[in-house]
Amino acid sequence: QNILTVCFSVGYSVVALNHVIDFKEKKQEIIKPVSPSELFPSLPIVQGTSKRIKVLTRLTLIVSDPSHCNLLRSTSANIRLYDIIAVFPKTEKLFHIACTTLDVDLVCINVTEKLPFYFRRPPVNMAIDRGIYFELLYTPAIKDSTMRRYTISNAISLMQICKGKNIVISSAAERPLELRGPYDVANLGLLFGLSEGEAKAAVSTNCRATMLHGETRKSACGVVYTVKKPRKVEEEETVPACKKAKTQA
Repeated sequence: QNILTVCFSVGYSVVALNHVIDFKEKKQEIIKPVSPSELFPSLPIVQGTSKRIKVLTRLTLIVSDPSHCNLLRSTSANIRLYDIIAVFPKTEKLFHIACTTLDVDLVCINVTEKLPFYFRRPPVNMAIDRGIYFELLYTPAIKDSTMRRYTISNAISLMQICKGKNIVISSAAERPLELRGPYDVANLGLLFGLSEGEAKAAVSTNCRATMLHGETRKSACGVVYTVKKPRKVEEEETVPACKKAKTQA
């Protein structure tokens, strides 16, 4: 509840609750997500609006063996209950599988240690074509100087391949003090090798696209997102002075 309160106070309107499953620790099964209404009886209202903050459910699978991906390939009823599906590949082979074949919304990039492999252009480009986004976490960068070095190094390695496309920057915060506002996160994106426009997109439009990709994954065909276009004031037609004189004559 405290983390949610800080999120809406610094300017966020949508928050995702992350359910992490690590198959390496022990045999775990994907359970149904906890309903946000059970955790938060009353959601706070977003500053400057009359709408309440939106809480999504997210599933992150930490995979270290190709057999762990079989669960994503199977049609599990519980997987379809999550709004966002993310996968955290530990090896180059699993990263290639996640980018090319798995039906996920996010591919998480390790930022706490040196990557054991180099990013390749073909799988990254295929993931971009499929509408999959790459996630970078900023919380480790503000916790420890060593992890900050790994975060910046791994992020720059990814930017050299994807050219700043399809990047999402999130917090993975477990305490309110680990949260930063959207503008601060966009400034951190500049350290990761993003341009100003790409850094802003990483905390706004790309996050919305990830959410819509998750809705498309759960449906048969796709999702249409419509926005009302404000009416423009009709501009007065400017008539040249010579034509205006002929008309009056």
